[in-house]
Formats: sequence, C-alpha cells, structure tokens
Amino acid sequence: MKKIAVLGLGKVGALAARLLHESGFEVIAYDQNAPRETMPFAVQSADLKAYDSLQKIVSGVDAILSCLPYQLNVGVATAAHAAGIHYFDLTEDVPTTKAIIEMSATAKGLMAPQCGLAPGFVGIVGAKQIGDFDDCRSCRMRVGALPQNPTGLMGYAFNWSPDGVVNEYLNDCEVIEDGVRKWVSPMEWLETIYIDGMKLEAFTTSGGLGTMCETYLGKVANIDYKTMRYPGHAELMNFFFHELLMRERRQEAGEILVHAKPPTDNDVVYVHVASEGTIDGRPRREEFVRAYKPIEIGGKMRTAIAWTTSASVVAVIEMVRDGKLPGQGFLRQEDIPLEAFLKTRTGSLYAAG
Repeated sequence: MKKIAVLGLGKVGALAARLLHESGFEVIAYDQNAPRETMPFAVQSADLKAYDSLQKIVSGVDAILSCLPYQLNVGVATAAHAAGIHYFDLTEDVPTTKAIIEMSATAKGLMAPQCGLAPGFVGIVGAKQIGDFDDCRSCRMRVGALPQNPTGLMGYAFNWSPDGVVNEYLNDCEVIEDGVRKWVSPMEWLETIYIDGMKLEAFTTSGGLGTMCETYLGKVANIDYKTMRYPGHAELMNFFFHELLMRERRQEAGEILVHAKPPTDNDVVYVHVASEGTIDGRPRREEFVRAYKPIEIGGKMRTAIAWTTSASVVAVIEMVRDGKLPGQGFLRQEDIPLEAFLKTRTGSLYAAG
C-alpha cells in the first residue's frame, strides 16, 4: 500500500492527508473546493457524490480514506470494494458500518470504518483494558470534544460535523447491560465525571462503541459509551430536539446549532476509559484519562479534535501498510493492539499528549 486517495479536505481530512504524506504515502486528495492551506501533494476537484467520479478515483490507488459526511460513505465503500482496494473512514453511523461489514465478506482489500476517535481510539483503549483482566465486569468509555473556555448555557462549540453530532444525539445507542445486549435512548443515563478537577456530565450517544457489543457479548457484563459535556448541556439539547421537535428537522437543527455555537481553535478533547474486574482473584480498576489540547503539526496549530481524529486513522493505515494488521476483510477497532498503535509514527502523538 503506497498510493492513497483522501476524500474531503475539511480540518480533519486535510490534516489526515498531510500526516499520511509525512508517513511516506503517496497522497492524492479530492474535494469540491480547494483547501485554504498549501498542500505538499496533488489536490483535485471532484464530485464525490457521483459514483462514476468515485470509480475513476479508486482505479488509480491502493487505498481510500473517506473524510466525508457519513451519508456518502456507503457509496465510497462500494466503489473501493468493487476495485478491490483498502477502505478506511471515520464514521460513527451504525447503518453505514453494517453495510460495510456486509461488503467485507467478499472484499479483496481491508474494509476499516470507524477509525476516528470514538469509535476508534477509545475502543482500542477499552479493548486493551478488557484484555488485562482475568474477568472483566465493566468497560465504560467516555469522550468529550469541547471548547476550553466555554460561553453561554450550552457550553459548546461545533468543532465536529453538525450532521455527525445530530446523528449521535438522536439515534439509539447500543450497550451491554447485565450481560444483555440492548438499545437505549440517546442523551440519557446522565452521570457526573471529574477530570483534573473539571466537572463534566456524560450521557449516552449513538455509535461510539463501534462493534464492541457484538465482540464482547457473553464476555463482559457491562459496556457503554457516553459523550462528555459541560454541566447543563444535555438538558438544553433534550429541550431543543424533543420539546421544540427539532428531531424532525435534522438538517435545520444542525444549521441552527452551528450558527449559534461556531467552531473554535481553542479546544480540548477529554478521554476517560475505565474498566473493572478481577486479576488473580482480586478486584481491580484500570483508568485511561487524558486531556488532549491543540498541537503544532506541519508548522500550524491543529485543533485537538482534528489531530486526535486524524492521528487515529493514519496510525491504523500505517499499521496495515507495515503488516501489523490484516490486509483483507473487516477490521474491528478492538482488534488493534494499543501498544503497537502508540509506537507508530502518527499514533505516538497520543502517547505524548
């Protein structure tokens, strides 16, 4: 795997493409609009919604990374599957992932969705913790991408795709509770978490677990994923979506929220993964708690959400290239060894954070 196409040059896509270039890949990037920063690789304009355009793109590369809105990923994955090349994306959308799993049964290359932060890195950490126990009774994964200096009652800035955030807030959430795999409502199961003295709330959101419930059913009694926000956020979002019925107008809801709370460069990504179980018959608890902030990459400061998301998928692609992960079929995030991930050129950014 040498030549890779990157689709979508938003903050995450542009940075992922740059990191791939710095890791020795031959990168060609596609977007409808030219990026604002100068790129050290070829950038072309293309209609990424058109299947014939996708067919031309996949015909000349070994792999494709989609950094597009989740609605477009099935089309990209279908083109990659037909061409027999590797496919990677960042999606949290459950139906999209199910469609890709079905394709992977006949894939000549590797089909690897969900390679971002959550799902993605958080599942890699959770799987490592589960594996450390003789018997693991619970794994709780929490991630929050937030402004460092919030304003207003909502305490938020839309640094991530509004379509993705609305999707996570409104779609049902898969969990394992007391050994039973089930679906629960989003923006529920509210709890309080403290990280470095900062008070946060956490609540259920869709898609963050990836395939972990299927993998660990019958092995771990309790698994769940929640998003972290500043206190009071969940109540306001429940009012917005359910009292005002904005759940029925998803696109408009995203536009309203971004208009009210635009992105900020001064952000922070909180990761809190905690598992409990027994080792040698004694109860133990393991925790992975980090607060990742903006760092400089390629001579420019990158937001925490951009570099954590980009670094996760690029590290996985490096591992596939280097033969440390399978080259065919479906890749589950929980099958990626954390230690090897952190030793990659790009994954090491997580270790230093």
